[in-house]
Order: sequence, then structure tokens, then C-alpha cells
Amino acid sequence: RLVDEVTRAGGIDTLINIAGGARGADKVAEAKTEDWEWMFEVNVLGTMKLTRAFLPMLRACGEGTVLNLTSTAALSAYEGGGGYNAAKFAQHALTGALRLEEAEHNLRVIEVAPGLVQTEEFALNRLGDQASAAKVYQGVEKPLTAADVADVVRYAVTAPHHVNLDQIVIRPVAQAANYKLIRKG
Repeated sequence: RLVDEVTRAGGIDTLINIAGGARGADKVAEAKTEDWEWMFEVNVLGTMKLTRAFLPMLRACGEGTVLNLTSTAALSAYEGGGGYNAAKFAQHALTGALRLEEAEHNLRVIEVAPGLVQTEEFALNRLGDQASAAKVYQGVEKPLTAADVADVVRYAVTAPHHVNLDQIVIRPVAQAANYKLIRKG
């Protein structure tokens, strides 16, 4: 139904899969099955379902682009992140497989993997309360914003089509790696 509506509106040449999220910060031993199921449904299966639905249209346009917003959690595991790591690792693998499978169709497949991005929703949805969410960003000088990520996404999809930015990792300067975050004060 969605594909039919998009087709009637003129179609697309770019699909940006940005829906995602995390629930919980439990260690694997205490993991809540429903949290993991939700993360896989949204991050992995949501990406697959939308991509699969729009692939014929993207192939037909001759210069299609798929951009998947993953996370640096897809590149390096951390304690309390097992479910989110697993979902984002899976989305990262899906992106790599898609790039290989669709190259013959001139389909560009891009992955943008943000690190610490301060938004009102992400940490709150993950941790469940405002105080815990605020601690995630406490003392971090200039964390990334949603606008920073949007600028990178915009650049990636508007670059000349022959330029495929396979993977873009974006972090604030204060986050040298997932496990190294500089906090002041």
C-alpha cells in the first residue's frame, strides 16, 4: 500500500532507513526478551521490509540510493548494550550484504554510524527515566545533535551518484571511541 502511494506521488530514487532505537541497558544475563524483540523488529526487520518493498523502484530509476542509519554500537560491543549491539550489528551486516547484492543494479548503499547523539528521546526511551537519560550526556562537551547527523546524511545522498560512501562513522570529538568519552566538570 505504501509503495503504491509513493508510486502515485512520482516514486523515489533514495530510501533513508532512519527508524531505530534501543530499549534497556541490561547485561545479557538479565536481558528482557521483549526489549530484544522490539530492537530487532525496528532496527533490522524494519530496515529489511522497507528496503525490500522499495528495491524494484530504486532499481528502475537507474541511480538509486539506500542509506541505513546504524550506530557505532554496530562496530564495537559494550557492557549493557548486548541487545542494541546485536540489532545494530545485524543492520550493519544487512547493509553490507545489500551493497554487494545490488551493485549490479547501480544501487548505492551507504551506512551512517553515529556515536553519541544527544536527543530528547533516545536515552529516555532506552533507560526509562529522565534522570538516567540526563547522565548519558552529563559533562560531555558538544555531543552530536540530530541536525549534525542530518547534515552528514544529506551530504552522503547528494554526493555524485558514482561516489559511494560505504560507511561513515560520526562522533563528537569528546568520544574518541565507544569506550572513551571525555566528560568535564
